[in-house]
Amino acid sequence: MKPRIRIQALVAAATFAATGGMTTAFAQAFPTKPLNMVVPYPAGGPSDHIARQVQPLASQTLGQNIIVENIGGASGTIGVTRALSAPADGHSLVLGSPMELMLSPLAIQGVRYKTEDMKLVAHLVSTSTILAVRSNLGVNNVSELIALAKKSTERPLSYGSVGTGSLYHLIGEKFSQDARVPLTHVPYRGIAPVLTDLMGGQIDIAFLPMAGSIMQTVNEGKVRGLGVTARQPHPLFSHYPALATMPGLESMEFEVWAGVQVHKNTPDAVVQRLNQAFYTALQNPDVRKSLEATGNNVMNPRSPAELAGLFKQETERYRTIAKSINLQAQAAQ
Repeated sequence: MKPRIRIQALVAAATFAATGGMTTAFAQAFPTKPLNMVVPYPAGGPSDHIARQVQPLASQTLGQNIIVENIGGASGTIGVTRALSAPADGHSLVLGSPMELMLSPLAIQGVRYKTEDMKLVAHLVSTSTILAVRSNLGVNNVSELIALAKKSTERPLSYGSVGTGSLYHLIGEKFSQDARVPLTHVPYRGIAPVLTDLMGGQIDIAFLPMAGSIMQTVNEGKVRGLGVTARQPHPLFSHYPALATMPGLESMEFEVWAGVQVHKNTPDAVVQRLNQAFYTALQNPDVRKSLEATGNNVMNPRSPAELAGLFKQETERYRTIAKSINLQAQAAQ
């Protein structure tokens, strides 16, 4: 080897060793300050409930407080963008779902991130959605709803979602397509205002996650539940039939999951530390009981490598769904 080339190689090797050592040392010291976990929807919704259930014990395990910050708007993309703009050192987290992580980049013009910019740290919970209508709509089952929608051609029935490109938007469009009825989409900034307007009669229909306080609201009759987007009825709410068992609605099978994400460039050792902290919180009996009591299915621990495979699989699935309904990018609502 020529002297000059040999010197360059030695410098490169030394630099690699130094930076690698710095990364390892940082990961061992992590976290060095309080963490910020963005919930990309307003307070009071299911995502907020999940975040605040796991936050105390995850903070305890990490030895630093996790601050939950609600940043709604533009189908969750404002909050995700904020989280991803911070340094990729593991101190900035986002509690995300397929909606803002996988669908919004396809559906909203000007979104500045891609699904591939994120890394899944912990898959926390999953649940189905329930088809609910305003209590005074005058229908008692899905067949009556479809019949009414077919008659309402001059003024189509309206359905609310958490925004253009959200999973609830896709489910609504898929229902409209499969049932062959016209529906008008009304986007909101979060599930809480969707539920408020459904109770108030400002919208006619909504697909709502079966979690948080939503099912209590449905069971109290403040809105009327007609069916669920699961292959089988939910164990806690078995009196609501599965839409996928009904003629013409066989593809109406959807679930909503929530997990913790970080920027893709976050060091692997930091990802592993976060993975361990959130799954430790999730195994706490009181946390599990609280999440399951509101309709969530609590996930079993998975390694970062397993989560990477899941994240890729889910990304491909939702891109296929978006293509099936011809989802087109629109301006943010």
